Amino acid sequence: MPVISVLTPAHPGRAEYVREAGESLARQRLPEGWALEWIVQEDAVTAELDLAAFPFARHELNGERLGIAITRNLALTRASGELVHVLDSDDLLLPDALAVAIRAFQDFPDIHWVATQADDLLPDGSRKAFDPLIPPGRLEAGAVNDYVLAHIGDHGMGRWPFHHGCMTMRADTVRALGGWAAIPRSEDGLLLAALCEVAPGYFTPEVTWLVRQHATRTSRSGDWHRLLPQSMAMIRRRIEAMRTGPRT
Repeated sequence: MPVISVLTPAHPGRAEYVREAGESLARQRLPEGWALEWIVQEDAVTAELDLAAFPFARHELNGERLGIAITRNLALTRASGELVHVLDSDDLLLPDALAVAIRAFQDFPDIHWVATQADDLLPDGSRKAFDPLIPPGRLEAGAVNDYVLAHIGDHGMGRWPFHHGCMTMRADTVRALGGWAAIPRSEDGLLLAALCEVAPGYFTPEVTWLVRQHATRTSRSGDWHRLLPQSMAMIRRRIEAMRTGPRT
């Protein structure tokens, strides 16, 4: 039976959000024959999460604070699925989210990643939609990075063509590219830059997940934007190096 592994890094203070994320996973309508495992990696010294209500959850404690990139990589080592899906602890999946991604891989066997559209979930429970910046559909290797180089400078201003916080990817491709890298901001973006440069993917027309907007989001912290220019420079340099480096 094929498995899709959902990777969720969690840190202290997010227990209620993690529970709600688990409830959104419990409501997933997977294609026939598929199974789900939820790999929760708790970035803390002592365990605070209780996931007994979710039999598909596999919880592990870091035992120290290591940060989101390392925590995701530790979760990746425990994933048994051929596909991995990233779900932040404060975000939610709509019921057909994983099925949409799985079917994209079935429809396009050569792709290595799937990006999906998201709505913001506002504190009052309402949703805010966004128009896509690129047409949905199959994307050739390099197409996303063409957009990044054209629209996002080293200062970090400008939007990616899609929200990259909830990607579904071939697990072995993520491993081959080194997983999530050491970068102070946008660790998703640095992996995505490599992934989208070497492999085609698919951007779905469907909205499949909700980005919860709240005051304690990491990107809302007072100094989050301080290292964003350096992080975007790392992403741009990676794209440029992959395009000009040695070829075999």
